[in-house]
Amino acid sequence: MRTLVRLSAALLAGWLAAPSARAMEVSKDVQLRQAMDKLWEDHVTWTRTFIISALANLPDKQATLDRLLQNQVDIGNAIKPYYGDDAGNKLTALLHDHIVQAGDVVTAAAANDKAKLEEANKVWRANADQIATFLSAANPHWAVADMKAMMNKHLDLTTEEAVARIKQDWKADVAAYDKVHNEILQMSEMLSTGIIQQFPDKFGGRRSASAH
Repeated sequence: MRTLVRLSAALLAGWLAAPSARAMEVSKDVQLRQAMDKLWEDHVTWTRTFIISALANLPDKQATLDRLLQNQVDIGNAIKPYYGDDAGNKLTALLHDHIVQAGDVVTAAAANDKAKLEEANKVWRANADQIATFLSAANPHWAVADMKAMMNKHLDLTTEEAVARIKQDWKADVAAYDKVHNEILQMSEMLSTGIIQQFPDKFGGRRSASAH
C-alpha cells in the first residue's frame, strides 16, 4: 500500500511538473517581450519625467536625465546577444543623440524660438531616420518604412506631450502621455517579434531560410 502511495505521489509530481517544464520551454519569447516592454516604457516614462523637471527647472533634473541616458545604454545592451557589442553600442550612441536632441527641441519650444525649434526638430528627425535605418539593416523583418513611421510617430507624440506641458494644458498633457505610452508598446512589439522571427533557434523554434 505504501509503495502504491509513493508511486501515485511520484506520478502526480511528474504530471504537475510537465506543464511547468513546457512553460519554461516556451517562456523565452515571453521574457524577451516583457524585457523589451520594460525598456521602452522606461524610455517614455523617464522622458516624461525629464520634460517635467526641465521645464520647471526642478532640482531632480540632472538625476532624471542621468537615469534617462542610462536607459539608452540598457536598450543597446539588450540587443547585444543578437547583434553583437558593436551594434549595441551603436544603438546606444544613436539613442543618446535622440535624447540630447529632444532636449534641444524642448528648450527651443519653451523659449518660443521658432528658428531654433525648426533647426532642432530637423536634426532630431534626421536622427530618428538614422535609428530606423540602422535597425532595418540589422533585421529583415523590420521594414525601413515601418521603422521610420514608428520613430516619427514617437517624435510627434513626444512633441505633443511637451507642447501641452509648456501650455499648461494638463488634460492634453496627460492624454499625450497615454498616446506616447501606447505607441511605444507597439514599437516594442515590433522589435520583439522581429528578433524572435530572425532568431527562432534562440526561442525554441526553427530558423527559416528567409531569416538568413
